[in-house]
Amino acid sequence: MRALLLFLGLLFGQKAMKVAVWDTYVQRKDGRIMHFDIIVPAEVTDTAQIFAYGRAYLATKGEAGQPLTARNCRFCHIETVRPAWEKAIRTQGYAIHEMENCD
Repeated sequence: MRALLLFLGLLFGQKAMKVAVWDTYVQRKDGRIMHFDIIVPAEVTDTAQIFAYGRAYLATKGEAGQPLTARNCRFCHIETVRPAWEKAIRTQGYAIHEMENCD
C-alpha cells in the first residue's frame, strides 16, 4: 500500500521521494567486511524494520545469521531517491547500495 501511495504522489506531481541512507558494515563468514547502504523512504524510522531489511539482503548473499545491529548499521543522511533505487523501494520497501565485499 505504501508503494502505491508513493507512486501516486509522484504521478500527480509531488516532490521526488526522499530516502534515508543507513551505512552498514557486516563481517562475512569468511572474515571480510561487507559495506553496503540500506536505503528506505525517509518516513521509515523503525530500526527493527531497517535491520530486518539488511538481514534479508544478507540472506540473499549467503550471509544469513551474521550480526546486524545498531553497532554496525547507522543512519547516515537523507537524500533524493536515485532512479536505480526507486524500483526496489516501490516493490520491496527498501533498496541496497553495495559498496565493498558484497560479492
